[in-house]
Amino acid sequence: MALVKNPIPILEYDDYPFSVLMPDHERLDLNLPERAVFAFLEDTVDRYAEKHHAKTVSHFVSATKPYPVYVLDLNGVQVCLMQAPVGAPAAVQILDWMIGYGVKKIVSTGSCGVLEDIDEGKFLIPVKALRDEGTSYHYLPPSRFVHVSDRVSKAIEKILTAYEFSFTEVMTWSTDGFFRETREKVLYRKKEGCSVVEMECSSLAACAQMRGAEWGELLYAGDTLANVNQYDERGSGDGSREIALQLCMEAVKLL
Repeated sequence: MALVKNPIPILEYDDYPFSVLMPDHERLDLNLPERAVFAFLEDTVDRYAEKHHAKTVSHFVSATKPYPVYVLDLNGVQVCLMQAPVGAPAAVQILDWMIGYGVKKIVSTGSCGVLEDIDEGKFLIPVKALRDEGTSYHYLPPSRFVHVSDRVSKAIEKILTAYEFSFTEVMTWSTDGFFRETREKVLYRKKEGCSVVEMECSSLAACAQMRGAEWGELLYAGDTLANVNQYDERGSGDGSREIALQLCMEAVKLL
């Protein structure tokens, strides 16, 4: 175990598993279920928790807001439910914390931008992510891509098939630069095989792998960059939000 140094700081990697500040440093009296849904769905998460009489067992307190930690009983299966913040560093900080307190099998969901001609709201399953963000490089050695848990992806596929929803497996471009998706970068990523773009997939997959957990994601198509000369926000796929959350709840029970 050693720190691998590099002239470019983000490419330096230390495989030592223990940090000065560990995710469970607070030593909370908290034991979370091994199954969790970590969703980029704003207030949809809170509404679902209220509707299904979820118990608030704790909060993740960040500098901007406290995030409720819900636990639901789904026909005898205990599932943790949390809202995920947008952006790799914030999302991974919470995921790592959840894993530190017992979570081992995680399904996420949220919208993505599309780089190809994909209908708004269509369900997509990322199986591989291009690491164009910074957080994943603190969890895995430098590489161009990271793979998503095949077991979690298959569980999501099984539920989508059972409910007769069409879906497509995709490779995604995970980027920190929301306003730096330039014309040439979009064309380059498409040439590499990326058909969607979002901000967290590669980092969440890396965190889960490093911590020995399983993580996968159900995306739905939102805005489109398919025409690099005319961006179209469309409706951000909002019509798929509640359905996506319910599908994830079904999928995580299979893990």
